[in-house]
Amino acid sequence: MHLTHKIALRPTPEQADYFARACGTARTVWNWALDEWSRQYAGGGKPNAMALKKQFNAIKYERYPWLRDIHRDAHAQPFAHLGKAWSQFFAEIKAGKPAHEPRFKKKGRCRDSFYVANDKFGLEGQAIRLPKIGTVAMTETLRFEGRILGATVSRTADRWFVAVQVDVPGHQALRRRSGHGTVGVDLGIKSAATLSNGESIQAPRPLKGALRRLKIRSRRLSRQLEAAKIAAGLNPGARLPKGTQLPVSNNRRKSAASLARLHARIANLRADFTHQLTTRLCRENQAVVIEDLNVQGMLANDRLARAIGDVGLGMFRQQMNYKAQRYGTRLVVADRWYPSSWLCSVCGWKYEALTLRERTWACTDCGTHHDRDHNAARNLERLATATALPVASPAGNGGAAAGRVPAVVGKVTPVSHECGQQGASGQEERCEHLCSPF
Repeated sequence: MHLTHKIALRPTPEQADYFARACGTARTVWNWALDEWSRQYAGGGKPNAMALKKQFNAIKYERYPWLRDIHRDAHAQPFAHLGKAWSQFFAEIKAGKPAHEPRFKKKGRCRDSFYVANDKFGLEGQAIRLPKIGTVAMTETLRFEGRILGATVSRTADRWFVAVQVDVPGHQALRRRSGHGTVGVDLGIKSAATLSNGESIQAPRPLKGALRRLKIRSRRLSRQLEAAKIAAGLNPGARLPKGTQLPVSNNRRKSAASLARLHARIANLRADFTHQLTTRLCRENQAVVIEDLNVQGMLANDRLARAIGDVGLGMFRQQMNYKAQRYGTRLVVADRWYPSSWLCSVCGWKYEALTLRERTWACTDCGTHHDRDHNAARNLERLATATALPVASPAGNGGAAAGRVPAVVGKVTPVSHECGQQGASGQEERCEHLCSPF
């Protein structure tokens, strides 16, 4: 199993300067390769990453002599990344999914990072030895044991990190569960997660708490930018001509760093909450049922976009996918059109007139009073206990017909990560003895 440990670095000013120049190198090579790829493709050619890499190697030191000061991995890996980006683009087009072509990277508008191959660095406790700059202090030791595949050095705000990719053996990557229950999870805004056992988990909403400070620091930086435009002879509010770079004052640099640190803190608080929630769900349950939410479509709602983004629903699904593998938890994803909120979890009657504002409703068939989110979580739990196979919808569109409906309606996508081999019956064997404890 491939796992990554992201560790904060403590570089000296000279080392931090090299990191910044290496990131600029990777960005420059990406832009060159993308421009050359587009030019050859428009001319009827069939470019590929390896051919572009050979073409660049023949001219790189003549056109960019400063590349000699940067290790070659920083200007070799962008070609592989570009090839992967184009392959993903064409695959999404072929599958009929919305896709966009790879884009150019602009300084200050993209993630600063560069790659280091596994044979070019070494780990020595709380230190990493990198080419060209030597030993850099780390805040902790590498958490995983196994074959090291590579490392990526990146910057978040004014802090540098190294993400070490490790091929961890299965018996070391797996974790032992503390419980063997089944739970349905209904994600939302009012409560970040409502569990089928009745528990409601609130999100910290870090953006809402820091919004006032965020606006103050954003306005401060905006005023300094407008002052720099006026000093350069431009009209206030005018767009910068292409290729124009304004001089950056020390105060403007400090304001930008302060704003970036606040954004990083908001993201860290949101990620910490999501990590704790997903780890707890996978650790305490042998089956977890979630919905296939269209987060991108939900963010199109102007009134709810900020609240939805503050909860971090997209990260939840991503983390559940890989943590379920580590804990041997069965992850079941309900169909996007499964009416979990509309169905009575007691008798299966469907309340089609339910609106978004109604947080509670009563079943006209059995008289049960339901909390909207708790009822949805209980219906999701029934999907795992009743069946794990696709079920045809009476309405033909993933929904249920009006009136009384079967207990399980809609399409269910089981994402099974149990680590035992299948027997003659097709059922997977229990393998808790293979999961190592903490």
